[in-house]
Amino acid sequence: MHPILIRIGPLTIHTYGFLLAIGFLLGIGLAVRQAKKQGMPENKIIDLGFYILLAAILGSRLMFILINADYFINNPLSIFKIWEGGLVFYGGVLLAVPTAVWYVKKNALGIWNTSDVFAPSIAIGHAFGRLGCFFAGCCYGKTAALLPWGIIFSDPECLAPTNVPLHPTQLYESAGEFLNFLILFIMQKHKSFNGQLSMTYLLLYSVLRFIVEFFRGDVERGFIIPGLSISQGISILMFIVAVTGLIVLKQRKTTV
Repeated sequence: MHPILIRIGPLTIHTYGFLLAIGFLLGIGLAVRQAKKQGMPENKIIDLGFYILLAAILGSRLMFILINADYFINNPLSIFKIWEGGLVFYGGVLLAVPTAVWYVKKNALGIWNTSDVFAPSIAIGHAFGRLGCFFAGCCYGKTAALLPWGIIFSDPECLAPTNVPLHPTQLYESAGEFLNFLILFIMQKHKSFNGQLSMTYLLLYSVLRFIVEFFRGDVERGFIIPGLSISQGISILMFIVAVTGLIVLKQRKTTV
């Protein structure tokens, strides 16, 4: 849509990166606010937030590169052009989770309680990240010529096909993540066991992503079999993990 936010001479600020930064700052602010309410050390929450961010970006980029290995073998310098988009959320999860677990254990913060503190922040951060995808044109949808809300990208610098109506899949997912954030934010005041928010987020997002994938048009994201993308396969596994986690953690709480 508008991949370049500001361009003044050699200075270029990409809309994707700008919105990603807003999402991170808002997310970390909310996490610190909640941690303060629970008497957790704010400085460690901030440090953990930065570790999660770095691991998530690295993991997201690595998975995108692996899925599109042929392209990056022929265009190695494009590996570093992260401001143009090209992040796979699940790749970020796969690297961010062990990074977070390592830091939490090292600082004795409590894995499940800390994950609950960050759950709403991840949702709101991801919502802004998908808005960034919309402006960059990545993660675009299938053609939607008959839909009144089809989006036409016209900027030649965007990553989506231009001058053809497309499903605004970035906005679908962003709206879903804003809704997930609202649900988790409300649940914070009523949770009954540690891990409830983080497992609920995994459950909600797995369903959201599985559905949105049906409307995606960027075939380079990879497929397990025709009609089932890699992200949908991960969504199924994440759904199973989330349901199992909710059951086990609730039973563990009731037996303690």
